[in-house]
Amino acid sequence: MPTTFFGWVTFLAQKYWPLFLTGAINTLLIALVGTAVGFALGLLVAIARTINLRRGAGRLKRWSLAALKGFLTAYIEIFRGTPMIVQAMVVYYGASQYLGINIPAMAAAFVVVSVNTGAYMAEIVRGGILSIDKGQTEAAIAVGMTHWQMMTGVILPQAIRNILPSVANEFVVNIKDSSVLNVISVTEVFFMSKSAAGTYYRYFEVFFITAVIYFVLTFTFTRLLRLLENKLSGSSSYTVYGSQTDPKAEIEYKKEAQ
Repeated sequence: MPTTFFGWVTFLAQKYWPLFLTGAINTLLIALVGTAVGFALGLLVAIARTINLRRGAGRLKRWSLAALKGFLTAYIEIFRGTPMIVQAMVVYYGASQYLGINIPAMAAAFVVVSVNTGAYMAEIVRGGILSIDKGQTEAAIAVGMTHWQMMTGVILPQAIRNILPSVANEFVVNIKDSSVLNVISVTEVFFMSKSAAGTYYRYFEVFFITAVIYFVLTFTFTRLLRLLENKLSGSSSYTVYGSQTDPKAEIEYKKEAQ
């Protein structure tokens, strides 16, 4: 048996690499699905919360909209105000105890991460929408666009570009926060690490490997998302075609400046 720290790390990595690999794949899958579904959910919630009825709308529409906004606000506050580990326990065990539904652990993980991310994304997207100049909203309304047309055609394309760093950060957070799902036996990296550590009771060495895996995942995807962000930003230098300066006018301008 190994006698040094790095000897144990090498031994455990070689012996349990299938467990670590399976855990890393499941962690990435949960983070990807949760972020994608949460982003879509956050978009819908943010669009609904920014609806403003025009003058002359009936009482039924106003009450319905107020009820909808109240429900969405409650959803955001509840899921942002409670830990994901508690949400996982409520969904997984609550569905079994009170609804008689035995949800697979991975399915419960997808639901919890998606709904939790959606609550955060709703506020991120709403902030991105509010960052767009109000003149564009007024112009869209002036030409007769509906709220949905205005959002999808004018506001959201700009807002999404502005919030991309926050969306990327949420994805990285989900990679790390998926570790709390081990309480419902989701086979992510942390759960697999506990299984590997229990055989030889080498917890320090195993979780050193776990820390390296998390760091590699977050560092790699942070850099990839940064490249995507730079790609969407475009070039830092632009050439305006069809507007060449008249040489004579430029000479006269220089003489006046002197």
